[in-house]
Amino acid sequence: MLPIARRLLPETHDVVGGRLQIGGCDAIELAEEYGTPLFVYDEAHLRARCREAVEAFGDGVAFATKAFLCSAMAKLAYEEGMHLDVATGGEMHVALHAGVPADKLVLHGNNKSLSELRMAVDVGVARIVVDSFDELDRLDSLYAETGVAPKVLLRLTPGIKAETHDFIATGQDDSKFGFTVSTGIAEQAIARASAAESVQLVGVHAHIGSQVFAVGSFAKAAKIIADAAAGWDLPEMSVGGGLGVPYINDERAPTIGDWGRAVREACEAAGVTADVSAEPGRSIVAAAAVTLYTVGTIKELPDIRTYVAVDGGMSDNPRPVLYGSGYETFLPRDVEADRPKCVTVVGKHCESGDVLVRDGQLPDSLTVGDIIATPVTGAYGHSMGSNYNKVLRPAVVFVSDGEARLVVRRETFDDLTRLDV
Repeated sequence: MLPIARRLLPETHDVVGGRLQIGGCDAIELAEEYGTPLFVYDEAHLRARCREAVEAFGDGVAFATKAFLCSAMAKLAYEEGMHLDVATGGEMHVALHAGVPADKLVLHGNNKSLSELRMAVDVGVARIVVDSFDELDRLDSLYAETGVAPKVLLRLTPGIKAETHDFIATGQDDSKFGFTVSTGIAEQAIARASAAESVQLVGVHAHIGSQVFAVGSFAKAAKIIADAAAGWDLPEMSVGGGLGVPYINDERAPTIGDWGRAVREACEAAGVTADVSAEPGRSIVAAAAVTLYTVGTIKELPDIRTYVAVDGGMSDNPRPVLYGSGYETFLPRDVEADRPKCVTVVGKHCESGDVLVRDGQLPDSLTVGDIIATPVTGAYGHSMGSNYNKVLRPAVVFVSDGEARLVVRRETFDDLTRLDV
């Protein structure tokens, strides 16, 4: 097996003396200083993707914080001119804590509580993306209480089944999200919100799924929701997020710029005059990071499998367990080495399904104590992580210009009992 494809590594990576550097920092030395598992993010890569998104979609583009959120990331996205898409009161709180102004936040969620909506209205978020008639009822009651009518977009369900895993497809008619276009519910929602005193309807929104490679699907969704909103003269339209990224050597994906051009061409062809925006998440952060682990055991089963157990697992990357997602792995001490050894990288949890890389490749020189890396782990690892088996959540470092800064500390055993009463 060939060496790891360098296009899967963060933009500022380099190989010096065979060893991986990111942002001018040696990966092995980072593991020694901060411990493992460790998320290492290339700050320049993050900033470049944010700028690309702003260039592709304009000032209204929002970073989908569910992909990766901590105070440092929220601040970085805001500094680079992005709004932030938050889907819960917790995500809203973190963004505000990071110093992001409320008028740069867009609140999502298919089941926003009254308290979350009240929080959004009180702080003055830029937009609320309304997902149901029940939510419109809650906004009616808030208006009676506060007299404030927030600006809203309606999330429409365009009836498109994106080519992705069923668990992360959201645009098909059979979905918990949004007002379905094909049933006429979307039209009813637009009529109600337009006439309501409790909200200011400024646009429509759609999100067809996550890890989508076909930009034509986004273009098709854009036309459907544009047609659904035709005649209402709404000034804004969002095509949501979901652009896919390559995780393994033989995958390719469109760029954010490609995505933006496809959407804009579709909107122009449909006669859309609204400002068109989007909500990239994975495509901003995924390839910006690698996760570093320490090998604890190597179990050779002749003619069956070789298990390589590391000090993390499904608690820091649940995607392989949830979706069967594929990843690559390599040795940061020898980046350019061939990888003929077929292995299954597993975690330390009490589950046979605790698999990080089912069919991985590593050099024959692999040994216990080695640091191994999985690339393209910047999205949905930290954010979906857990304390299963009371494993401590990893630290997160940002690297840039030869300097590393700790942005999320590693949990301690005391953290595990901090909420107990």
